[in-house]
Amino acid sequence: MSNIFSFSGRIRRTEYAVTQIALSAVVGLIFMVFGASLLAGESAAIGATLFLGVAMLLASWVSLASGAKRCHDRGNSGFFQLIPFYGLWMLFGDGDHGSNGYGSDPKGRMSQADLLRATAPAQASLEHA
Repeated sequence: MSNIFSFSGRIRRTEYAVTQIALSAVVGLIFMVFGASLLAGESAAIGATLFLGVAMLLASWVSLASGAKRCHDRGNSGFFQLIPFYGLWMLFGDGDHGSNGYGSDPKGRMSQADLLRATAPAQASLEHA
């Protein structure tokens, strides 16, 4: 698993989906604790509100970082995740084969251009022999 706080690099669909599911579960649990603290009294609610704010900022950061890396896997800027329903495209669409401007393929696949670059030095040495 890559650094969940970083906006650079590429991730696969599986890592993106697992991250989003885990974040949804954590946020749901945080809201349940927040709701229970509201019933506990005013002093507990103040502390829970502060905790909720920090936790939501952290969850938003992780969600945006994983979305940006998934956009990078598709060869797009991280800002594409702000397009409505693009999250579904990130979830179901395949990433770029081989390396792109954002890094190497997380699946380890090579594009035809990468394959030609990798075999070109071997072919050149055979021609000179």
